[in-house]
Amino acid sequence: MSRLCLYYRREPERDRWVPGDRWVRPIARRIIRGKPRAGGVEKVFLNLCLGLDLLGIRYQVNLPFRKLQPTDRVAVLGCGRHSLDGYNQPNPVVAGIGLMTHPSEWPTLCKDYPVVRYLQHSAWCDAIYRPYFGERCAIWPVGIDTDRWSPTAFNTKTIDFLIYDKIHWDREARETELFTPIRAILAQVGCTHEILRYGAYDPKAFQAALGRCRAMIFLSPHESQGIAAQEALASGVPLLAWNPGFLEDPNRFHWGQTIIPATSVPYFDARCGLTFRDASEFSLQLPAFLAAQRAGRFAPRDYILENLTLEKCAGHFLELMNFSKKSAPLD
Repeated sequence: MSRLCLYYRREPERDRWVPGDRWVRPIARRIIRGKPRAGGVEKVFLNLCLGLDLLGIRYQVNLPFRKLQPTDRVAVLGCGRHSLDGYNQPNPVVAGIGLMTHPSEWPTLCKDYPVVRYLQHSAWCDAIYRPYFGERCAIWPVGIDTDRWSPTAFNTKTIDFLIYDKIHWDREARETELFTPIRAILAQVGCTHEILRYGAYDPKAFQAALGRCRAMIFLSPHESQGIAAQEALASGVPLLAWNPGFLEDPNRFHWGQTIIPATSVPYFDARCGLTFRDASEFSLQLPAFLAAQRAGRFAPRDYILENLTLEKCAGHFLELMNFSKKSAPLD
């Protein structure tokens, strides 16, 4: 019988200031900040497990490598390059999502380990990895928990827009060129708004904000998948999304790719909302967005239910795991 063996191994703590402080810092963080929130890659792993549970698929998590059997199917989803440390088994590996930020950081991955597929969430990310890993590359988005992220009645909402602020780089310039003008334009047309800053909230606060707000302005320069945006869509909240069209990470110069086409909404269609490139285009798109919203032309949850449920994406993952016709079927 073939087992499905999943691995999510967090980056190990390392001493930073004095010897041994790697043991103390996590305790201090928990006291000061409370229970740690799941990061993006961890959420991918958790949502995959939820989808497999719904499909009735059994799986092992972080089984010691030495206990793998020859017929076991192995998937390593992160987090970090250390995830495969100590792997010395012949079992082919499906890897991806969180092992590296750019393939130039680990171009020998598929020589170092028997990696037969490398996963990325969307087409623009896949295009970055293909020159390094070729046909091993595959696209796989994780599913969204549509039971947890579900709509509230529109007529009970009290705020026009939630501004989701995920601006990382060139913060001062973006405040001047984008953030402040958007708020001014909203005020000019009489739209109310509230702001949620990425990394400074917990899921309950996000869920509550989506329950209050009729739409969301999504300010993120690029997303490999955009789980938070898709949670909003699953909640019936359409997006007016900033989509400059290129990767803004300054590390691109170090990677030797100064221009990398990218998108902030890799899974998106007319049911989900509209996009804009800059503040000038925002001023043009806002009236069109409001008119479409009044006319009932948005149906963002339908898009998620059609494309990105936990079950559908877990099923796609299982298809990718069946990498050998000789492999025994997963139960």
